[in-house]
Amino acid sequence: MKKIGLLSDTHGYLDDAVFKHFDACDEVWHAGDFGSIAIVDTLAAFKPFKGVWGNIDDKDIRLACPEHQRFLCESVDVWMTHIGGYPGRYAPQVKTEMAVNPPKLFISGHSHILKVQFDPKLNLLHLNPGAAGKQGWHKVRTLMRFQIQDDRIENLEVIELGNR
Repeated sequence: MKKIGLLSDTHGYLDDAVFKHFDACDEVWHAGDFGSIAIVDTLAAFKPFKGVWGNIDDKDIRLACPEHQRFLCESVDVWMTHIGGYPGRYAPQVKTEMAVNPPKLFISGHSHILKVQFDPKLNLLHLNPGAAGKQGWHKVRTLMRFQIQDDRIENLEVIELGNR
């Protein structure tokens, strides 16, 4: 079993509460728009880390993190990218691959809208952790925490960090 801490869209701001909420996690995943290479470095020093670059991220972040990450966690096929869309409205850069080779867990950021949605057509779970940073139009900063046990995604929690 792996405990995962998931965040996105920090835009250069990393709340100290992230470390408290993710302390019991085995890994931390960031779905892009870090805003600063210091955030990549800080998260990577804190826990085993996976991240993807977002549309605001500079060349240093793009060298440290890929645009897409596709990997196995336990027995779950995970695909994480920043601009991915949603079930029924996937982004053009992922739509074709999603149709022929969908993951079991699809994670994206970008919208600043926290979303948990099952896609029955592709039999996958879509997660967007919302935005953990202070930049953007969202009103509440959010994170997610969940567990992956064998081929199951369980115990999903939404964490509110407070107002933007």
